Amino acid sequence: MQIEVVGVRFRHGMTTYSFSPNGGKYKVGDRVIVETEKGNDLVRVVEDEKVIDPSSLEDSLKNVLRFASEEEIKKADENDKKAQAFLPEIRKMAKELKLEMKVISVEANYDFSRMTVNFTAETRVDFRIFAKKLAEKYKTRIELRQIGPRDAVRCMGALGVCGKECCCSEGYGFSDHISIKMAKNQNLSLNPNSISGVCGKLLCCLAYENAEYAEALKVMPKVGAFVSTKDGKGKVIYNDLLNRKVSVKFETETTSEIKEYDCKEIRFERK
Repeated sequence: MQIEVVGVRFRHGMTTYSFSPNGGKYKVGDRVIVETEKGNDLVRVVEDEKVIDPSSLEDSLKNVLRFASEEEIKKADENDKKAQAFLPEIRKMAKELKLEMKVISVEANYDFSRMTVNFTAETRVDFRIFAKKLAEKYKTRIELRQIGPRDAVRCMGALGVCGKECCCSEGYGFSDHISIKMAKNQNLSLNPNSISGVCGKLLCCLAYENAEYAEALKVMPKVGAFVSTKDGKGKVIYNDLLNRKVSVKFETETTSEIKEYDCKEIRFERK
């Protein structure tokens, strides 16, 4: 049995979550109220309705309750700005309590019934007194959430090594689905300074073309392998993976020559 879902994102989130349309008809761009384990919240629809297998869901499916009213949307924007304005004084409070943590950002849900303080820390932090003081001061439920380096950069914003805004801040980062194998696939230097982002983790952009490189590696010879060409047998010294071109070196006792071939023009043993 398959079920209908619609994809939504929370205000400051980059992850798309599936919710049941619950009989309603929603399209991309709609602002709707959804139920969550922490209470109702206002979200944006980012994926049209589709049918999926319920076994693919990691958590129980929650419902979209209704469209958000114009008043709720306006109030949500105001509450979010209000929460962000509290950042300097919340950082000051954490410093006064001598907490070994760095407050990164502050968020509020649409009706300000909950405020979330995002922070990073090297070790475990006992923030019970801090949370109590925040609740007393701001008269709302407080959630303190420890986040990782990627999320910290996403919240604060930064420029990447390419000179552009970091992918995660722009809304199309790849989170933790990035591995050193992607750098190897693309013949990149494995120097950490070359393939790491501002957050200290592997660059999100390593994942963008990885599928194309991985597919090319399946059909091309390895560097150092011997291949047969129309000009004889030679040794592969370089692969242009994206263009499927192979540079082959021919050597005799007196000469050395390098020629480039299309991958389809050479023969080699495929493992």
